[in-house]
Amino acid sequence: MDYFKTRATIRNYKPDVISDAEIDEMLAEAAHAPTCGGMQLYNVIVTRSDEGKSALAPAHFNQPCLTGASAVLTFCADFNRVSRWARERGADPGFDNMQSFISAMLDATIVAQQFVTIAEMRGYGTCYLGTTTWNAPMIVNALNLPELVIPVITVTLGVPAEHPAGLQPRLPLDAIRSRERYTPVNIDAAYAELEARPDSRRFMEENGKTSLAAVFTDVRYPRASNVQFSELFLSILAEQGFLKKNK
Repeated sequence: MDYFKTRATIRNYKPDVISDAEIDEMLAEAAHAPTCGGMQLYNVIVTRSDEGKSALAPAHFNQPCLTGASAVLTFCADFNRVSRWARERGADPGFDNMQSFISAMLDATIVAQQFVTIAEMRGYGTCYLGTTTWNAPMIVNALNLPELVIPVITVTLGVPAEHPAGLQPRLPLDAIRSRERYTPVNIDAAYAELEARPDSRRFMEENGKTSLAAVFTDVRYPRASNVQFSELFLSILAEQGFLKKNK
């Protein structure tokens, strides 16, 4: 059970190949994750070829962990399949809306985490790419995604070429847990350990900021970028049919 306290993201992989059969086996195990109404509202696109990785790479800012991975898995929120099933059985699907997208997004997120846990417990390395929703329109085109299918999470998979030393920094439990109702935390106590880390101090110095918070708000996740990628994602939600108005 120490796995959960010591796991780490792996970004560098050996050239070893993880077989399609083993990836399918892990996905089949992951598919037992909880799902909305038992509908399994996701599709997982496994990219192995250099050509396929090259098509996806620009959407993920050409991160080396993508091109060097044994496989790249794009977890998509998928209401296309269920909607087709309904129509072909004489039923009228009503899933072209935000609530349905949220249900499918949660399904895809849960099964992705289940897959990551299974893969890491087998000794493999994984890395989540947060760029998936930032550049979703590019991924839709690269993967030829149909109506009511949206990419929400990308995971790279490979045999680790590194094992990061030490535990990943996390906030104390009191900063993330409330009892009975939401309780505002003491900010100084919540962030004291994180702000005191040498790497945090280095980030501040490298970026000319007087606080670690400013590194996050001004450099890593600035307002202009948040607005830009929000607009891009809303546009692809509309193009893929999830924002249709009531008829």
